Order: sequence, then C-alpha cells, then structure tokens
Amino acid sequence: MAKMKVPDEPLLEIDRNLKKLERMHPDSSETAVTRTYLEWMTEMPWGTTTEDNLDLKEAKRILDEDHYGLEKIKDRLVEYLAVRKLNPDHKGTILCFVGPPGTGKTSLGKSVARALGRKFSRISLGGVHDESEIRGHRRTYVGAMPGRIIQALHQVKSMNPVIMLDEVDKIGRDMRGDPSAALLEVLDPEQNHTFRDHYMNVPIDLSQVLFLTNANELDPIQPAFRDRMEIIHLSSYTLEEKVGIAERHLIPRQLEKNGITDKQVTFSPKGLQAIITGYTREAGLRQLEREIGTVCRKVARKVAEGDLKTRITLSDKNVHDLLGPVKLLQDERLKAPRVGVVTGLAWTSTGGEVLFVEALKMPGKGALVLTGQLGDVMKESAQAALSYIRSRSDAFEIDPEVFQKNDLHIHFPEGAIPKDGPSAGLAIATVLLSVLKGLPVLNTFAMTGEIDLRGEALPIGGLKEKSLAALRVGVKEILIPFANQKDLEEIAPEVRKKLHFHPVKHVEEVFEFALQGWICPEKRKKSRARK
Repeated sequence: MAKMKVPDEPLLEIDRNLKKLERMHPDSSETAVTRTYLEWMTEMPWGTTTEDNLDLKEAKRILDEDHYGLEKIKDRLVEYLAVRKLNPDHKGTILCFVGPPGTGKTSLGKSVARALGRKFSRISLGGVHDESEIRGHRRTYVGAMPGRIIQALHQVKSMNPVIMLDEVDKIGRDMRGDPSAALLEVLDPEQNHTFRDHYMNVPIDLSQVLFLTNANELDPIQPAFRDRMEIIHLSSYTLEEKVGIAERHLIPRQLEKNGITDKQVTFSPKGLQAIITGYTREAGLRQLEREIGTVCRKVARKVAEGDLKTRITLSDKNVHDLLGPVKLLQDERLKAPRVGVVTGLAWTSTGGEVLFVEALKMPGKGALVLTGQLGDVMKESAQAALSYIRSRSDAFEIDPEVFQKNDLHIHFPEGAIPKDGPSAGLAIATVLLSVLKGLPVLNTFAMTGEIDLRGEALPIGGLKEKSLAALRVGVKEILIPFANQKDLEEIAPEVRKKLHFHPVKHVEEVFEFALQGWICPEKRKKSRARK
C-alpha cells in the first residue's frame, strides 16, 4: 500500500479494519469478512492510470482499420479525443450507441479503447434487475461482493479504463430496485467523482473512466438515464458496405477460425452479393458471417479429406452448390400491381422492414375488421383513414351505401409479430381506396407516413432504416411525408442515387402516385368543365 497513491478516506478505512483484524480471533466468522474486504481494498488500482494516446491521426487510422464506413461516428470520437488533448480535465459526455443487432456497437468500444491506449472492460446489463449488481451488497450479507463497476476496475487494474455498458435498454426492474436508477450516479460527470459502493463504503473517483453504452432501441431506457447520454445512431449497412466489411474483416476472421487460407478459397464480390441478397436479409452482419463460415467449413472438410485439388472461388454461379437453395426469393406481392395490396415500410429494433397491408371488401353491415396483432396506434390509424375516405365519398365517387352494406377487412400479414407505431396511415388509406374503387396499387412504390382526419401526411421517424429495407427488396420509389425531407441528408449519397423519394403533403397526392388509373377529383372536375 505504501507504493500506491491511496486517497485519505480509503486509507483511514484500511487502517481501521487492519487494527480491527488484529484484535479478532482467527476462527471468527467476521475475521474472514474483514480479511476479504481488506483484500478488495488493497487490490484496487488506487492512483494507477494509463497514459492517453492523443495522436489524432493515429486514432483515426485505428478506427478506420477496425471499422468500415461509420464516418460520422468516427468523426465524433476523434472530436472527443481532440477535446481531451486541449483540456485534459474535461469530464466529457457519456456516448450511447443505438442501432440494430450486428452493426458493431460493442466492437466500436474496443476500437475507442485501442485508439486511446486504455484498458477495456465490458459489462453486460441485459436482464440485470438487482440494484446491488451496480452498487454492491452491504458487508453484513453473506457472500457480499462489490458491484460490477468496482469489479471492472479491479479486473483491468486501472482507474481510467473504457467501460462498455452493454444492452442498457434491457435492464430489468422489480422489488429489488431499479439498476438504471443506480447507474444515474455512475454516469453523471458531476457526481461520479465520489461514487460510493455499498461494499467498499468509501468514495471512489470514476470521473476518469470513459463510459460507453449501447442499446437496440431508446424507448425502454428510463428518461432520466437517457438524459445523461449523448445518443449516436448506427443504421443498417448498405450492400456495398456489407461487401467491404466482409472482405476486410469477416472473411479473414472465418478463414482463421476454420484453419484454412485464401489460397484454398476466395470470395468474389459477385459471390458475396449473391449471399447477401439471397441468403440474408438483416440490418447487421451476423447472418452474413454465419453463411461465410458455412462456406469455409465445407472447404475445410474437403481439405481435411484430401479432396481439394484446386482453389475454390465462390461466385454467383456456384453459391447454390455450397449453401443450398436460395432462402429469400422476391415476394409475389412485389411482382405485379394488385388491388388491395400496398407495400408499407416499418421501423423495428432490428432495422427497417417491408410491411405489406392487405384489404378486402365483403357483404356485411359496415364493420371494420383489423387483424395481424396490431397495437392501439395502428388501430387508430386505420379508423382515421376510413373516416377520411367516408367523409370524401362524394368527391371519390363512392356510393355511401357501400359503407353500410359491406364489411372492410384490413390485414397485416405475419400476424404472430406484434405491430404498432405511427407510420402506417397513408398505406391503410391507399389500400382502402384501392379496394373500394377496384384500382390496382403499383408494385413499384413503397410508402411510409401517418394520416390525420383532414388527410394531411404527418412525419415519421426511422426514414433511413426504412429506405434501406425498401432497397433490399428491390423497391426504388418511396413516398414520404413532406416534413421528412430534412431526414434525407442522413441517408448516404450512394443510397440516395439508387432511390427516388416523392415528398407528399396530402394523402390524395399518394393516390395519384400509387393507384393505377386514378385521377384526383379536382382534375376530373376541370376535364368535365372543358368538355
């Protein structure tokens, strides 16, 4: 202890417990408790820190080496290092990476630690529902231990590591306390220089620790906890990015894991594209890495059996031989215009999804039937869309008795999956009018946006994820609310070139674009007046 820079209060506590231990009987149960406590206190890395590497060019090189793309995020991390260089005492903000699974949130934390030259520790908070996991147990309990934060410092032997808090959106909560409330003190730069763990019971300075967090979605995170973090969104990867990441990271990793070399198997860019489009449909890269691993295992077996005579090159021609039949074919609903089928776009915690909306008209008593395990918001959207169309039945030339003598059934396929959120109103209004007028909906268009009772198109979130989902299934024309034009800047230029966005202010503009043979009421009146 004489060699370490122990703060005054912990030093007094250690001395007090040493004197107490001297007076205790060796066989006493409290002797073991005091001895264990002293071991924890003396093994803590008091005053031990690693020197930060503040060479910005070297840090940028490391981030580029470890991650393909993600330019905005890399810039933000280099900005953090620049501030640390100019003001070493800067507490900084807590960064929270939010994005679908498999997009590299945890590995970004490792890269930051490598770029800074700090130790790295990861704490998984998924399913943790006991406050003592964060603050530690009081020493009066049997088997008491410090919390996860103190354990991480003890493990890395440094007081200024990078600590990644994984899955902060999956923290539990029950009668044993709320761990996210306990984390408020840990993550607040104004409070964490005197963090008190229940087991250690002395102030511990966490202000030098760089905390990073990650989550799949923001909604489950407690508002006060979310307020302490700066949110950085990671979006889905494009086809080109996936190919680049596979060539630079996934393929070398799988070749090494399976004991083969690039002299025995090579992956052509067309072969990788065939795997991505035919065998995976995801925001991240986990399934792609599994498929690459499958190819490597098949090659490894041939090498082990002595059957491999020449190098195998994976191309779009022989993907079928190595991976079997294509798993993802184009949906039949996207092949031709149909009455009562609209291509909608949805946002989920695992990325964007294409969501088909179907409708039928049948003899009945004017009921609106909704199926597909929908939440309250979706049900309200459907009711608002129907009310708008009924209010405009004269302009749309729909017999009012149709609503009295027929039932309308709106169905969202994949009924086992719960669906909710304010972005399906335009799609529901379009599918209802398609059924009532018997007009096919063009299969080249996808749409997202909410509707109000006046038919205005209301803005939505997650446009980037939804756009990439449309691109994955081959839809190039997207109808978006006019207010969402500002979000187009977030979409990469190479993606914007492949897609054509149509901003709309009113649902009747959507009808003009998407319904085959539709003429809006105003244009119809003018043409009649001319005749």
